[in-house]
Amino acid sequence: MIYDVVVVGGGPSGATAAEDLARAGKRVAMLDKAGRIKPCGGAIPPRLIADFAIPDSQLVAKVNTARMISPTGRAVDIPIENGFVGMVDREHFDEYLRQRAAEAGAERVTGTFLRIERGDTTAVAYRDKATGEERYLPTRLIIGADGARSNVARGEVPGGDTIPYVIAYHEIIRSPEASDRYDPLRCDVIYDGTISPDFYGWVFPHGGQASVGMGTGIDGVDLKAATAALRAASGLSECETIRKEGAPIPLKPLDRWDNGRDVVLAGDAAGVVAPSSGEGIYYAMAGGRVAATAAQAALASGKASDLKLARKLFMKEHKMVFKVLRSMQDAYYKSDERRERFVSLCHDIDVQRLTFEAYMNKKLVRARPMAHLRIGVKNVAHLLRLVPATYG
Repeated sequence: MIYDVVVVGGGPSGATAAEDLARAGKRVAMLDKAGRIKPCGGAIPPRLIADFAIPDSQLVAKVNTARMISPTGRAVDIPIENGFVGMVDREHFDEYLRQRAAEAGAERVTGTFLRIERGDTTAVAYRDKATGEERYLPTRLIIGADGARSNVARGEVPGGDTIPYVIAYHEIIRSPEASDRYDPLRCDVIYDGTISPDFYGWVFPHGGQASVGMGTGIDGVDLKAATAALRAASGLSECETIRKEGAPIPLKPLDRWDNGRDVVLAGDAAGVVAPSSGEGIYYAMAGGRVAATAAQAALASGKASDLKLARKLFMKEHKMVFKVLRSMQDAYYKSDERRERFVSLCHDIDVQRLTFEAYMNKKLVRARPMAHLRIGVKNVAHLLRLVPATYG
């Protein structure tokens, strides 16, 4: 049998692509390693829950507040109005998505991707997990959804071997009792150069557990020591550690997502993690969906050029958000003095409302021109140091 599409990778992006293709009646195989859990804060916005029909049973917590903490320890609590941010545990959430794809008709294959072979037919070569044997999946198209260090991207798509990334590390701990320092309904984001010199640290509730971690793109930073310091500062040192995980997170979407022939990328493999926030689950699933759409178009037309549709569709909707978030990261993550100013901006009610409306709905809000103007003026004032760093 020749598959219409082989999806390499079974994370949120690959599972979404596989499910969409299977529901469209395509012959799909989803190749995935078993047992890997990606380090992730686990936050998903309402739009993801709605767009991808995520049941309430998958939410381990519903967060109603975000706390921004500056290098000097100042905390700004931002309430999430008219809704919540859902929290998922990737150990169970990813498997739920894979199983849902299988129920839609995708064939699950457990093994390690080796290479793409081309002759009379194209095939994905992999090493079967159960037997250790090398096996093949003949296919018309391939979706590479195998993460930030994607082997598919490295071998098939220009720039796939040089994508910039940060390393994320977190520890899943047993949650403590609720207190002012830890709230099971609050996400803490720590902007402190002693925790991360170029990104941030986090404490995210997961029901009976919590994710505590940080990210950095700077070589030589001791991620475990930084996380230990974060746990100490947050009063979490004595909490039981359940597991520890680390992985790369890409920083920039690739300029091309397809090889012009038979491969298209999705998710981390395409570099679609939001700058500044590092948010990836929604964008991974959105990337999987547009990759599936492009694959269907290419299968219907027989034109490899239709694979370009994946990037076009994604960027049409999300390019401006990524551009704004990249500008924010470049402006405010350079030093603790800048990070202090960024947290000061978070005091502003306009910043709070517009930020969370954009996060919840994945669109820049254009309905409040005066709010945008006020934010712009305050932003310039901070960047030019016309106001003290503690000025809201």
